[in-house]
Amino acid sequence: MINALKSLFSAPPAESPEALEHRLRLATAALLIETARADFYQDAEEEAALETLLCDSLALSRTEIQELVQQASKRVDHATSLYEFTRLINDHYSPAQKLQLIDAMWRVAYADGRLDKYEEHLIRQVAELTYVPHPDYIRSKLGAKPD
Repeated sequence: MINALKSLFSAPPAESPEALEHRLRLATAALLIETARADFYQDAEEEAALETLLCDSLALSRTEIQELVQQASKRVDHATSLYEFTRLINDHYSPAQKLQLIDAMWRVAYADGRLDKYEEHLIRQVAELTYVPHPDYIRSKLGAKPD
């Protein structure tokens, strides 16, 4: 009992840089998966775009990306809100990295050739939760829109 009370007041153990990097990658992948699922239909174009974006931005192999996507999908399935992902992004990403995340979300949303209102709502919500300025959000949307 006393040990349990002491643990409430002690500092949490320090997280290794590798563990933190893995959690950030999971959060990023989870938000991209949420974008692909937002319209209640995850098609092959969105999945391919998601994997390509992760490969390009994280510099991981296809096998590592597939494993990451699998882990992130499980996290998304059990998540109750976006907060667990966006809090981590806010704590560790720079404004430029947050904008890159929003850019990637738009590219996943547009990968199937159309933008669903639920995808747009999700991206707007993440932009607000990560403090991406509205003008940057709009520029990002327009930049990702197919011609």
